[in-house]
Amino acid sequence: MPANGLALGPKLRYLAERARRIDIASVVERAKEVRDQHGKAVPSVVWDMLWSAAKHDVAFQDYVDYDFAILSRDERETFMTHPVSMQLAQRYSQPAGRAVFEDKIAFNRRFDAYIDREWLVVTRDNANEVQAFVERLGTVIAKVPVSHMGLGVRRYHARDIDDWAAFHRRLVDGDEMLLEEVIAQHADLSAVCPGTVNTTRIVAFFDGVDVSILAVAQKFGRGEVSDQMSYGGFYTMLDPDTGHAMSAGYDSHGHVHETHPDSGFRIADFQLPHFDEAIALIDRAAREVPEVQYAGWDVVVTDEGADLVEGNWGAGVYENKPSVSGIRTGHKPRYRAAIGF
Repeated sequence: MPANGLALGPKLRYLAERARRIDIASVVERAKEVRDQHGKAVPSVVWDMLWSAAKHDVAFQDYVDYDFAILSRDERETFMTHPVSMQLAQRYSQPAGRAVFEDKIAFNRRFDAYIDREWLVVTRDNANEVQAFVERLGTVIAKVPVSHMGLGVRRYHARDIDDWAAFHRRLVDGDEMLLEEVIAQHADLSAVCPGTVNTTRIVAFFDGVDVSILAVAQKFGRGEVSDQMSYGGFYTMLDPDTGHAMSAGYDSHGHVHETHPDSGFRIADFQLPHFDEAIALIDRAAREVPEVQYAGWDVVVTDEGADLVEGNWGAGVYENKPSVSGIRTGHKPRYRAAIGF
């Protein structure tokens, strides 16, 4: 049995696939990042990255993001990694449940009771309904039903649309088949970044009886339609028991944000409002599709409580960055206590 306590078969398959796709030039580039950040020799970092990937299920980007070069073996063992998370996702989800999470329209239909915003499915014959929906709301978010990392998301303003028939055709041709009302986020979130709806990622596990909160990350945007890193966003970890920021913000591109670049808000001072309500929402939602026990849930806190945005059966990983936070341990002990691996 591997050190992580996960099945050997999936681990070996992952390693075989990883070995087949390994890009040594990319590994060297990451090792150079580590050298620049921590003064470590590139050859020793390359070897350590390869060993960590093969022996301890550490993705190369995990190694960089979570400052493994400055951590002891015991400290490294406390950090969740993407390969471990994906093995958990594969073990604790079934295809029928994944299908609900992978399609945003299917998700909205299944979780409509947890969604506190209007939404509309675009069809080939509802141009008039689309026009009425957009004109009434003024601004809408359009989404491609199956997409990842915030891609396939656009923001449209009614005032910019002159030809509604052409607009409808554009939505259909671009597979932007889901329209949603813009969430009115809480004033405390707008104080950090008013131009983006800033989501909170809550990773949870449902064991059939109880829902355990494993990690909470607050994402902040830069005024774009999405707060994902592909749009310039970043995140900070929140204390999973209190909802208070644990450090400054950071991303996977080497950027550290003591303050938000646009508003000047000090990230380490952030307290998520209505934290208990957000956790309570996930406690209910995580029971809705028992075929997916382990998931990453995105919510937006509003003046009234929290609005469910989406769920991800491939929960991903959000972790502390020791060089930024000063915290040299991660969240894996919480995962292990709840899941038992």
